[in-house]
Amino acid sequence: MTFKAYLIDQEDGKVVSRFVDMDEAQLDAGEVTIAVTHSSINYKDALAATGAGRIIRRFPCIGGVDLAGRVIASSDARFRAGDEVLATSYDIGVAHHGGYAEKARVPADWVVKLPAGLSLHDAMALGTAGFTAALAVVRMEHDGLAPANGPVIVSGATGGVGSTAIGVLAKLGYHVVALTGKDAEADYLKGLGAAEVMSRQSLDLTKIKPLGKETWAGAVDNLGGDVLSWMASTMKTGGTLASVGLAASMNFNTTVAPFILRGVSLLGIDSVSCPMSQRAEVWHRLATDMRLPNLAAMTREVAFTDLPAAFDDFIHGRAKGRVVVNIAQ
Repeated sequence: MTFKAYLIDQEDGKVVSRFVDMDEAQLDAGEVTIAVTHSSINYKDALAATGAGRIIRRFPCIGGVDLAGRVIASSDARFRAGDEVLATSYDIGVAHHGGYAEKARVPADWVVKLPAGLSLHDAMALGTAGFTAALAVVRMEHDGLAPANGPVIVSGATGGVGSTAIGVLAKLGYHVVALTGKDAEADYLKGLGAAEVMSRQSLDLTKIKPLGKETWAGAVDNLGGDVLSWMASTMKTGGTLASVGLAASMNFNTTVAPFILRGVSLLGIDSVSCPMSQRAEVWHRLATDMRLPNLAAMTREVAFTDLPAAFDDFIHGRAKGRVVVNIAQ
């Protein structure tokens, strides 16, 4: 029996994406076959599907780095038919057929059982973006970050990672400052839990001192470039800075001063190859002490058939919060 999939391919050197009918025999190797109910849209997905970024490592490839659904069949004893599961990152959607399809087959070592307290929809409302934000907070806490240490700033605040980071940090009792270039979204950010909203336009990024005023106990940066440099210079002694994304720039110009004179820690957050033991821990926390009471407020849903039209907002910086793709609909 055939199923619908959104396939990314290459023709005459250009990326082309379209809905196709596929057979289960065309799926990649793996021990767990899943009836996908939901996926999500991350910035990475939009870059891959439109060809705006060199993301896909193998053509053709079903897009979607996230997926959630129910197990159809498993040759691995850890999973059985009917189990609700999720899978994110690894090679999914970039070098292994991904979540934009009614069926998926993936290695068992990539699969997480859905934690109690989360629905399949909730899992994709979080997805890679939410997992990355939570992983950053877990790593920062391990480095010593605590609410009593002082405020935590989050850049790229209206995006999926930023929105989730604000919600998670606020839920854990931190004083969160949202740094945004979208001043009109202040109410949205405060609704997520931000105690303060700072306009990116208020920063003079042409005059970044090696050491600025000590301000932040923690920082989650989604942008890279000058904003990350400014954050590093304004960290408090013993502060923790998590580098999560490069939406503005892959470059980072700074001095060693924050690191050797203030003992600042710079943590690189890699959600793709995160070990399964830590991955399962983070998903457990997203279902328990990090569970977001306002997850619905930062999420919208699109039908599978409307998927292609949703990418444009991500490419042009208009996306806000998280977008869930209802595959089963």
